[in-house]
Amino acid sequence: MKWIEAKVVFDPNDNEFTVDLISDIFYEFGLKGVVIETPDDGSVEDWAEDAKPGVNYYAVSGYFPSNDNANKKCHILENELARLKEELNISTTVAYQEIDEEDWSESWKAYFWPEKISDTFVVKPTWREYTPKNDEIIIEIDPGMAFGTGTHPTTSLCVNMIEKYIRQGDSVLDVGTGSGILMVASAKLGAGVIHGIDNDLVAVEIAEKNLLLNNIDTLKFNVVKGDLIGAVHQKHNMVVSNILADVIIGLLENLKEVLAKNGMFICSGFTVDSKDRVEEKIKEQGFTIIDSEVKESWVAIVGKLIAAESRKSR
Repeated sequence: MKWIEAKVVFDPNDNEFTVDLISDIFYEFGLKGVVIETPDDGSVEDWAEDAKPGVNYYAVSGYFPSNDNANKKCHILENELARLKEELNISTTVAYQEIDEEDWSESWKAYFWPEKISDTFVVKPTWREYTPKNDEIIIEIDPGMAFGTGTHPTTSLCVNMIEKYIRQGDSVLDVGTGSGILMVASAKLGAGVIHGIDNDLVAVEIAEKNLLLNNIDTLKFNVVKGDLIGAVHQKHNMVVSNILADVIIGLLENLKEVLAKNGMFICSGFTVDSKDRVEEKIKEQGFTIIDSEVKESWVAIVGKLIAAESRKSR
């Protein structure tokens, strides 16, 4: 299979802010991961001999299939970059190249290193060595093409919330599971049963692979292809979803069908601009918001489905 690499080189006036803005454009395409390049500061030598050679520019690259929709996505990307120039005076240039999946897979490895995403968890690519410190828990991952590496702020937010609210033996459902990191984290934190659902068959296969890489018992997990919760037929103690705000708002319409009373709903994947809309929908569906957190303008919200009898007794 062939893929389009869209590399956006930008003027580094505010590096982190610009990276977030450009990354958001790619995430709107449904991509779950981007490549970020910054000028070499010399620290790469401390990692390994196979580290990617340094560059002298700032860039964000996204990858999408070379199919009938590729030209449309390129056009949308260029329009969004023009908007950044007009509204925020952010100068960018974009270059495209078609690459084979095998070539991309090998190139991607040079960018991906172990990274601590919470007080407890370290995400480690399978091809890197890392010795855990203190009580760190390792999540082994091989992300595959265009699926998240687990280092995005929303993943970190979700993992932190799962760690905070999960109970031993809980059943957990991950909606939009991607590379399966939230499923792995839930299992390692003591979940009894972990279910995942994604509308992309490749994501389902990658999630299953990553669960097996982390030695999660096959009797404890199940990953299926489906649209939101349409293929789910049992209730869970916790539902997590790291997807777009509009998708979460749609998911909330039927969430009670798969969430047990007093169950927890953890959601992220959106910025502070959408926080009020999501919170309003959560409350409208009968949830009590018990927690929220912001990281680098990204948001995670936790809602609890309080049982009717519990509310009466208060």
